[in-house]
Amino acid sequence: MDDKAIPIRNLLSEMKTRIEKQNKSWNVEQFGRDLFEQTGECIFIIGMDLNYLAANQHALTLLGYGEQEIIGMHVSNVISIGELLEQKISRGDQADIYERILKKKDGSLIPVEISTSLVYDGDGQPSYIQSIARDISERKASEKIIKRNSRILSVISEATARLFRSPNIESGISEVLESLGHALDMFCCVIFEIEQFSGTPQIMVQYSWSEFDESDFDPEKAIRPFVNRMSLDPNSALSEVKISGARIVPEYSFLAIPILGTFGSQGFLGMFDRDSSLSWLLSDFDVVQTATNLIGAALQRIQYEETIRLNEFRNRMIVESFPDLLVRINADGVILDYNASPNHPLFIHRDMITGRKIIETWPEGIVARILGDENKHFFTSDHWLEGFQLPFSSSVYESRLHPINPGEALIIVRDITDMVRLNEMKTDFINRASHELRTPLTAVILMADLIQQGGTGEELDEYWRILRNELDRQKKLIDSLLMAGRLESGMVKLDAVPLDIIPVLEDAIQAVRPIANMKYIDLILDAPRGPVNIFGDNGALQQVFINLITNATKFSPEDSKVLIAVLFSEGFVNVSVSDRGMGIAEDAIPHLFEKFYRAKNVTVAEIPGSGIGLYIVKSIVEELGGDIEVKSKLNNGTTFIVRLRPVI
Repeated sequence: MDDKAIPIRNLLSEMKTRIEKQNKSWNVEQFGRDLFEQTGECIFIIGMDLNYLAANQHALTLLGYGEQEIIGMHVSNVISIGELLEQKISRGDQADIYERILKKKDGSLIPVEISTSLVYDGDGQPSYIQSIARDISERKASEKIIKRNSRILSVISEATARLFRSPNIESGISEVLESLGHALDMFCCVIFEIEQFSGTPQIMVQYSWSEFDESDFDPEKAIRPFVNRMSLDPNSALSEVKISGARIVPEYSFLAIPILGTFGSQGFLGMFDRDSSLSWLLSDFDVVQTATNLIGAALQRIQYEETIRLNEFRNRMIVESFPDLLVRINADGVILDYNASPNHPLFIHRDMITGRKIIETWPEGIVARILGDENKHFFTSDHWLEGFQLPFSSSVYESRLHPINPGEALIIVRDITDMVRLNEMKTDFINRASHELRTPLTAVILMADLIQQGGTGEELDEYWRILRNELDRQKKLIDSLLMAGRLESGMVKLDAVPLDIIPVLEDAIQAVRPIANMKYIDLILDAPRGPVNIFGDNGALQQVFINLITNATKFSPEDSKVLIAVLFSEGFVNVSVSDRGMGIAEDAIPHLFEKFYRAKNVTVAEIPGSGIGLYIVKSIVEELGGDIEVKSKLNNGTTFIVRLRPVI
């Protein structure tokens, strides 16, 4: 035994006689009042009879006693006398530190670290015992949490390790949920997602574990009241306490933690506590989050494996249904694999061509262009050949060579005939549009120069008139181009509603009448007296008939007539626009509704126009569920017949 420390039981035996004679008062001045009261420690002064002589304010606050209450109180009221007697007391300034449990005035217990030492008087005899205590309840609580969390993590880690070692991860998720439930003392753990694509959010429980039968506790029903809140903030945890439950669990608490990156919608780990308050939420949240992350990792692996399986299946399907020709060859030009759709112009069954050299199938010159100079002996780089034809096919092809390794390459052959034709159409469109826009622009620039140079009043008026006409012509062309673009892209959506076609035709005739009057042309409407109801769009139909009546007026001779007739035929309402103009050649009629197409006789006659109006007319009529027909003979007039759906 340390010669500076003795057990209290021995000290009491030795000092029994002295204690009876000792003055039991204690002078704080001997200790140092400032040090006694202002120190951050709890200090107790104990007489040799184990009764308290004094305590500083920190000590009184710790135990909840007043100063007069504790003086004279035996230490057994605060600390177990057995614990105290086993404690060693140091002789001098050094003291061992022990952990003890103190009883407060209200009966509650508090853990402390306590050191006790003897204080001697001037004669070298023990005078009193000095005990210094420190509250360690927070540390003890933290140690308890750490110990509990370590146990929880150990359980979860072990379950997760088993999960990842399992050949079927999906079947082990419920086992992990069970381990998590037991570790956290939950009665139900679920993994669920909230799907919102159907309009009303739907709860889908993917995995679950519960101590009860599903008939006793329905987790989906228990989650439903919180769906909207979780949907509004899917990346945050949600906790609810004191929820009224079913008969088997009158009150319970609910925690939902998002599982990020696992579901296509919103995934959560949900846990149900037996208590009506989440006592574990603050202290154990990190552990729960760790468990959530582990489960999320397992679910991601399931998704990755499923994705890999789907990709393999998808790749097989793509290769088998690929519209292009796939040829795998080696450095000697031998075909190792050959795959093509039966609809491909170059289709040959792989059994008939595999093992043959590619130059035995296609001309040697074409093969050399497909391979490229850099791949004559070994495959070293990609090579793209665009636009070649084979002697036995009228189609146009492109090939792309991709080296797999120096001795093997994949050749993709694609039929680009339609693409070539489309490019030709685009080029023709650009050329025609540029020409049509440049013509009025040239006239505008010329008129601007003439106006700048000056002239007589009549000349300037004429210049301004031509300038306005050309600008108006250019504006109409641009508007037509924009309308054509919107129709092609689907940006124009027409609402076919019931309406009377007669007022539409009357408005269109009024719009064209000033042009007709300049050529002394009569615009005649032949229609029933009552309303003729059809399905259509007022503005769009006005554009259709203004265009048709304007064309009829433009191509009619002076002092003639244009007839607009309305009649019923074969379940449709037919609106015909007839003129007595130059007519259209029979071979030109199939091309009338193509963009920028103009018949030869119209071009020769130098009648202005862009060739895009009839394309817009046909697009609008077809969008409304109708169709349009042309009847014409050269030098004997033309009739356009628009068929519209009637309101029955």
